[in-house]
Amino acid sequence: MFNSLQDKLDKALHNISGRGKITEINVAETVKEIRRALVDADVNYKVAKDLTKRVQDKAIGQNVLTSLTPGQLMTKIVHDELVDLMGGSQEGINLSDKPTIILIAGLQGSGKTTFSGKLANYLKQKRSKKPLLVACDVYRPAAIDQLKVLGGQIGVPVYTEEGNLNPVQISENAINFAKSNSHDVIIIDTAGRLAIDQEMMNEIRNVHQAVKPTETLFVVDSMTGQDAVNTAKAFNDVLNYNGVVLTKLDGDTRGGAALTIRSVVEKPIKFISTGEKMEALDLFYPERMADRILGMGDVVSLVERAQEQFDEEEAKRLHKKIAKNEFGFDDFLKQIHQIKKMGNMKDLMGMLPGVGKAIKDVDISDDSFKHIEAIIYSMTPEERRKPSTINMPRKQRIAKGAGRKLEEVNQLMKQFEQMGKMMKMMQGPQGKQMMQMMSKMPNMPGMGGGLFGGK
Repeated sequence: MFNSLQDKLDKALHNISGRGKITEINVAETVKEIRRALVDADVNYKVAKDLTKRVQDKAIGQNVLTSLTPGQLMTKIVHDELVDLMGGSQEGINLSDKPTIILIAGLQGSGKTTFSGKLANYLKQKRSKKPLLVACDVYRPAAIDQLKVLGGQIGVPVYTEEGNLNPVQISENAINFAKSNSHDVIIIDTAGRLAIDQEMMNEIRNVHQAVKPTETLFVVDSMTGQDAVNTAKAFNDVLNYNGVVLTKLDGDTRGGAALTIRSVVEKPIKFISTGEKMEALDLFYPERMADRILGMGDVVSLVERAQEQFDEEEAKRLHKKIAKNEFGFDDFLKQIHQIKKMGNMKDLMGMLPGVGKAIKDVDISDDSFKHIEAIIYSMTPEERRKPSTINMPRKQRIAKGAGRKLEEVNQLMKQFEQMGKMMKMMQGPQGKQMMQMMSKMPNMPGMGGGLFGGK
């Protein structure tokens, strides 16, 4: 996410940090490099120019020239300006109406239908709502079938009317159906086009006027860069929507849309979407995004994702097993499944400070755990419960059954043994002391509790 922009900003800020003497000329050169980095990332030129002018004014006004840590102070100024540019604070979705009607708009291929499914899953799992998905994309082949498949995956019903090509009528009938069946949120997935045209605008305007949605969300493919901003402005002129959703942020995006869209259309970015998994949807926090752009990671979001998968009763059960040295491969498998539910692996690792830059050119597949799972599934239930029973003949059988090399089985057994020792150590006084120290670290909020089941 934003790798190119991150590298260029890092280089610009590193240059001023390494200067023996800081002058107004040094600051001006750094600001020029920052502006070039923003423009290269497809940020609107006027927006980039205004932002860097403010950075320069603040840098000189806040005594960067005489600071003992000019690089850090410059980074803070740039960080604060990026946060302001992206909206300042997080703005959630409005669910006050009964039922709440959410209209989804955007161009074809922007990820509207997938986002509709993700939003329904988010509202069901995290907000305890009873959503209904409505299929109003009556033109794109298989659009209705796609929404049905997504609805089936997350256990959310999908309202469809086969043969009816009138999206206004479908929407109105769906609202009546929702009221009769106690659905408190209605998510209407509308049709997209390959480009903005009058017919498309008239249709979405008619649906909007008919259903009077609580929230209208415009879905933007962040990989389209500045074109996404132009499209967002055209839709806003017609719909006056409530917020923006950025999709495909896990792609090779330059980041210009995310940085520019708020200032151009003056509408908040409400959600960001990465990957195809239904859980891969996050609220948009400008400060956290600025942290990631400047290579500071996003530990808060990582901890939140971990806590969503965290089960307190399961943690207590694991504590007892570890204490009795009974932690087995079945327990290990459960931990793997919880990690996989947290989202895209490369995205998760990129949330760790300093790691994102290190792995930017590394291909990290979501299938990274498959060979481990194959080895574990090749074990008997007894072997999974008691790994100590696995001798060489059993290892050879397990390797053959999993279609893996014997060396891989040995490596997994060794890593499992080391992990068991570490977990046992975390149970003792030293482990608790280390967790207490981590909880007090200023840049690691939340790390003292949820991940390991403590309070």
